[in-house]
Amino acid sequence: MFDLDKMFYRELKYIIYLVAFYVLGWGFTPYKPVFLGLAFGTCLSLFLLWTMVSKNRKLTKAAMEGTKMKSVGTLSRMATAALAVSVALQFPDALHLGSVIIGLMTIYFVIIIDFFIQHLRQK
Repeated sequence: MFDLDKMFYRELKYIIYLVAFYVLGWGFTPYKPVFLGLAFGTCLSLFLLWTMVSKNRKLTKAAMEGTKMKSVGTLSRMATAALAVSVALQFPDALHLGSVIIGLMTIYFVIIIDFFIQHLRQK
C-alpha cells in the first residue's frame, strides 16, 4: 500500500539532490540566472509538496473523524506560483522567468517518475 511519509521523504531526497545540482550549475557555468531560477522554483516546488502532504494528512484525519475540511490548499499553491513569478519579474537579471516556472513544475515530474519507479519495483 501507498505510504505518504515514505513517498514524501523519498521525493524530498530527490529534490535536494536536484537543487544541489542546480547550485553546482550556478557556481560553475555562465548560465547563472537559469540555474538560480531553477533552484528558486524547485525550492518553492518543495514547499508546495510539503503543503500538499500536510493538507493530505489533515484531510485523512478529517475523513476518519467524519468531519469536513475547509480547503485542500489550491489558493495557497496559486499564491506561491504568483509569488515566484513576481519575484522573477522583479529581478530579471538574477532569475530567468522560464527557469522559475520549470522549477515550480519540478515536483510534479518527480512525483510521476517516483510513481513509475515504485511501480516497477513492486513487479
